[in-house]
Amino acid sequence: MSKLKVIQLLPELNFGGVERGVKDFSNALIDRGHQSIVISNGGLLQEEIESNGAKHINIAIHKKRVSSLLLASQLRQIYEREQPDVIHVRSRMPAWINFLAFRKLHNKPLLVSTFHGLYSTPIYSQVMSKVDHTIAISKTVKNYIKSVYNMTDDKITIIPRGCDSVQFNQDGISSSWLEEWYKEFPQTLGKKILTLPTRVTKWKGVDSFIDLIDALDSSNMHALVVGPVSESKKRYYQKLLDKVNKRSLSKRITFTGSRNDIANIYKISDIVYNLSIQPEPFGRTTIEAISCGTPVAGWRHGGTQEILEDLFPQGLAELSNTVELKDITLNILNNKDKPLENTFTSKRMIDSTINLYYDLLNKSS
Repeated sequence: MSKLKVIQLLPELNFGGVERGVKDFSNALIDRGHQSIVISNGGLLQEEIESNGAKHINIAIHKKRVSSLLLASQLRQIYEREQPDVIHVRSRMPAWINFLAFRKLHNKPLLVSTFHGLYSTPIYSQVMSKVDHTIAISKTVKNYIKSVYNMTDDKITIIPRGCDSVQFNQDGISSSWLEEWYKEFPQTLGKKILTLPTRVTKWKGVDSFIDLIDALDSSNMHALVVGPVSESKKRYYQKLLDKVNKRSLSKRITFTGSRNDIANIYKISDIVYNLSIQPEPFGRTTIEAISCGTPVAGWRHGGTQEILEDLFPQGLAELSNTVELKDITLNILNNKDKPLENTFTSKRMIDSTINLYYDLLNKSS
């Protein structure tokens, strides 16, 4: 098969699931002999992308304002110069700029989008469906696209997101890390660890997690909420702390803040939870924990349900049913259940995406 030149568009290259996915995909393209170009406003991951052999072109396509559409002519000139085989848009504002640039091209490459979420504001988001083909990251997202944008099955391919099985593995934890961990969090020593990895925001289910810990009423368990608190969520965070104190749970629940050692935290956890009240488009933390060999419990909806049905169905509870979630928690702990081997890997996602490009290009030739 001939080698491909692929352009990916996204707003910026700072930390986030989409950003890491673009970086990993760009690196994989280069490693397989293809050409990779990333267009964004730059950011923390730009250097890694470039050092691995890809080209990065810096344009301020991240600003959600009408004036950003004026960048379309600059983008069109890049396309005409680079002559890519595939343009892959991964975000809405860049997709609008691309829409204007793309329609004036004489030799049009394959245009693909990925719906990374259940996008609101359909009028603004519909541009993601104005492409040759769309990738949905789960059945949940595919059903949403079909119902909101009237796209047909033949225009949508489900390619689940994947995690890096090198980073999220079942290797042992170093004694030095454990020593540092227990020095910082002595309250977790000798306890069953129940972990909710999430940024602190209302729809991510931290309230439900506190209710669960209260219902479990066990001194041999300790709960962790692992994730950042943004400035805009400080008031909500304080409400959560007040709830913890009111229920006398301050010695049983720890908010760790953002951590860069999440893989090890998954490994020391007896159960990891995904309790988002709104359906997750996919559920990245679910597959990361399972990849580390840790059981996961979560609500029966969205991407979390899809993953757990495949890999750990005994972890599923009906939405907001804390009583059932408590029973599931105790069953997992008592039975020492383990999930099946993670099949949602980065390699599977990358292979599927490149194969889709070839299939679509062959059909159009």
